[in-house]
Amino acid sequence: MTHFAVIGGGITGVTSAYALAKQGHRVTLIEKQRYPGMATSFANGGQLSASNAEVWNHPSTLVKGLKWMFKADAPLLMNPKPSWHKLSWMAEFIAALPKYEQNTTSTTRMAIEARAHLSAWAAEEGIAFNHLSAGILHIYRNKAGFEQAARVSKLLAKGGLTRRPVTPNDMRAIEPTLQGQYYGGFFTDSDSTGDIHQFTTGLAKACERLGVTFITDAEVTTVAADGQRASVCVRHHSQADEPIETLSFDAIVISAGVHSRALAAQLGDRINVYPVKGYSITVNLTTLASQQAAPQVSLLDDETKIVTSRLGQDRFRVAGTAEFNGFDLDIRADRIRPLTQWVERQFPGVDTRQCVPWAGLRPMMPNMLPRVGAGKVPNVFYNTGHGHLGWTLSAFTAHQLAELIGQRQSAKTAPGAAGVPQPSTVS
Repeated sequence: MTHFAVIGGGITGVTSAYALAKQGHRVTLIEKQRYPGMATSFANGGQLSASNAEVWNHPSTLVKGLKWMFKADAPLLMNPKPSWHKLSWMAEFIAALPKYEQNTTSTTRMAIEARAHLSAWAAEEGIAFNHLSAGILHIYRNKAGFEQAARVSKLLAKGGLTRRPVTPNDMRAIEPTLQGQYYGGFFTDSDSTGDIHQFTTGLAKACERLGVTFITDAEVTTVAADGQRASVCVRHHSQADEPIETLSFDAIVISAGVHSRALAAQLGDRINVYPVKGYSITVNLTTLASQQAAPQVSLLDDETKIVTSRLGQDRFRVAGTAEFNGFDLDIRADRIRPLTQWVERQFPGVDTRQCVPWAGLRPMMPNMLPRVGAGKVPNVFYNTGHGHLGWTLSAFTAHQLAELIGQRQSAKTAPGAAGVPQPSTVS
């Protein structure tokens, strides 16, 4: 039985731990926060959205980024202050432009595959997470946006996803509470929504039942591996005066979100994850009138890059924006205000006096694809860099990671197994 250390207790770390434990491995998960799912997996947009699988590596993204650079409430905001990390990431982002169509289709396939695993796990473990299978409606205010979405729909279809065009009348029938004038939309009835924090917490409890050990409130300071053993040095936040503890494992999985880049460098690998900040508000629907005025169907407003999800009877999640500003978690009022104003325009009957703001750092690779597979050292593995689709893709990439590890270990024990090939990666 191999003893794995999984670094990171967000959605990708917990799903990785679960998939490995189900495979029969011994797993210890190490998380910086006091509880799993307290950072980027706490209050995202809530969408399980194969229909949002389009990667960002398109020339129009660059044009919009330059246009919005000095607009504080822009959907995409870039801090112009240069850094080597940011510049190298942007260079690789541009280099991935030719693979826009291929990577969009590949991401769609992964998102569809992930649905089956996530649904099966939730059913098997009895996880309640405000799951709502009401579909996702993409909305467009002009012909240009609608026609671009039609081109994206063709790429999604190549990946196996069906989303249908809808008229303004169809949109009102799908979601009667939606206000405003629209050119048209696209509806994906196979997509769904839910509370990522509740799901991560529920799956973490399932991991414990499977024997996974959780070390929380512990910061990983250094990691090392030599192909046979892996060491992880941790500083326990509850024991500030205690010396750093060194733990030993057979292998290590890095699922540390935006911190994966620094840990990978210690292990001899380059994982160019950049922290892209997103914001959300959770509107507490405290009155019957607000509950009736808030939508049930999840929305994605492509023009403003805002997504929504209904979380039970009394919560409405609205999220969006992308901010390239390093490891900054400040909740800026000028970034929250557009989310509140959007609600007030589209759903004027919703009382926005009780809104809980939040910000999180999406771990984004330049090509928008997660990094899943082995590192240079044989007992080092990665499942990280999922960007804006962390929850949507997490169940598939965790399954893929466990499958690759299983294949590799089977090959090692097979007769004449010298020269075992490395697992493939998604990169």
